[in-house]
Amino acid sequence: MKLRTLVFTLVMVLSMYGCHRNELHPVPHFQFDISINLNLPTYQSLTGVGGWAYVQGAGSKGVIVYRRSVGEFVAFDRHSPADPEATCPDPLMVDEENFLILNDPCSEAQFSLFDGSIIGGDVNWGLRAYMTFYNGGDMLRIYNP
Repeated sequence: MKLRTLVFTLVMVLSMYGCHRNELHPVPHFQFDISINLNLPTYQSLTGVGGWAYVQGAGSKGVIVYRRSVGEFVAFDRHSPADPEATCPDPLMVDEENFLILNDPCSEAQFSLFDGSIIGGDVNWGLRAYMTFYNGGDMLRIYNP
């Protein structure tokens, strides 16, 4: 019983820290809820594992979606955490030589498309991640409550 209480308390503390940490992220928080049809030509690359696509109209500077596995997608804002004031006019771009790297054209920071972590550059935060829900068919929901 004590172990169960300890585990519950630990989970609650960590989840509160995670929520607070997300509020401190230098990329602005935007609420949105969009669904994309994977059958559309724009998102054709997402039909296979390892595919990625840019999604406009969500987040601060748009979103990039990556398909990690048959049933798992990740989505990140294209606003670089190295530029919190958004002085750079260009969003993060996929590296031409390695699609798993996102480049910040202004600060030269680099981030992993697989998990949003920092690969290089003078930056303290990884990418702002968004929630995804895949229905197992042709629709992918991307949202930020």
